[in-house]
Amino acid sequence: MQLGVNVPNFGPGTDPGVLREWARIVEGLGFDLLMVSDHLAVTPDVAEQYPEPFYEPFTTLSWLAGITTGLRLGTTVLVLPYRNPLLVARMATNLNQLSGGRFVLGVGVGWARQEFDALGVPFTARGRRTDEYLRTLRDTWQAEADDTTASVPIWIGGHSEAAIRRAVRFGDAWHPLRLPLARMRSALTSHSLPSFAPRIALRLTTALVDDPERPAGVGTIEQILDDLDQLRLLGADTVVLDPYHGDPEETRRPRAAWQALTAVTTNWRTPS
Repeated sequence: MQLGVNVPNFGPGTDPGVLREWARIVEGLGFDLLMVSDHLAVTPDVAEQYPEPFYEPFTTLSWLAGITTGLRLGTTVLVLPYRNPLLVARMATNLNQLSGGRFVLGVGVGWARQEFDALGVPFTARGRRTDEYLRTLRDTWQAEADDTTASVPIWIGGHSEAAIRRAVRFGDAWHPLRLPLARMRSALTSHSLPSFAPRIALRLTTALVDDPERPAGVGTIEQILDDLDQLRLLGADTVVLDPYHGDPEETRRPRAAWQALTAVTTNWRTPS
């Protein structure tokens, strides 16, 4: 099972130098994958949690591809209804080519109604548009099939029934975000999913978190390591750790996140 990191590409503490340092640390600690988020219009509902500056994911990952080597790069998640699918197909193909086949396209339907309004995209049609755009992506890549396009995996974000059906129909992996283990286990036993690559929280505590609704990745280092073991047993190919806790001021203090990631890599060993 591989491990990845969701790196903040937004917020008052984020700039090119910090992003470069994030990439250096993630790769240096031996993680397999670096992922970033997506918003195009930082409307008030977005800015509350993900304020400017917000670095556009394709641009950011293309730049990071040039300053990393074996690290995979991806989106968690690209809001697919915001962009023409032919444009997404071209950008994903080119980024995959430029990075030497290291790109992962994680997609979702989006949630920020004000952002949809600002972009002129109907909020209530976002699920249908996502399905249509995924079909277009698959058809486009099949028509242009070669070694570069065939290797771009699509991870489907979300945990609603519609999202799970979307993962079964269009995805290479189901990519749920910040769920308790029990909810992921239930979905996996109820559906025949192509693969499993969750994004979980990373919040280290000194005291045991005794809550049946505890999200995976929240708790003592022993709890987090056990969560990783349980996810491996559930068949996860990759687990993405998300050290951002929702306060934009955290982006000014990345060392706390780096220390938590170091604790995980120091103690985690995938059984052979």
